[in-house]
Amino acid sequence: MPTKGEKVVQRDDDFRKRRGHLAHLSEDELYQRFWQLAEQVVEPMAILARTHTSPSIERSVLLRMGFSSIEAREIVEGCLKRGLLGKGAGHVVWRLAQMEGITIREAGLQLLTGNGWDRITAFFQGGASR
Repeated sequence: MPTKGEKVVQRDDDFRKRRGHLAHLSEDELYQRFWQLAEQVVEPMAILARTHTSPSIERSVLLRMGFSSIEAREIVEGCLKRGLLGKGAGHVVWRLAQMEGITIREAGLQLLTGNGWDRITAFFQGGASR
């Protein structure tokens, strides 16, 4: 909002010119174009998230899954020891739960007692990915 004495400058409306390359698209095509562009924007962030993690990030994930800080630390250490941290500690626990048909909590407790590591390690070394 201009203050007293300031001149209001009208902006040229170039909307029609700027949207020219989209004018021929249908609603469905515009929708697809939007999501295609959104994927291009998000893809570098998704790659970064897949390729960069740390023990503290993975402990944080496990905390949000309901594990105590001590439990989370031990699960993350187990993942580190077996080269599974890049898969995501939460993913490791979730995948074991799926494989065993048990709850996430039960799967994590199983790992804490040393059970299930061989099976989950074999699963991820078999070429399965996130």
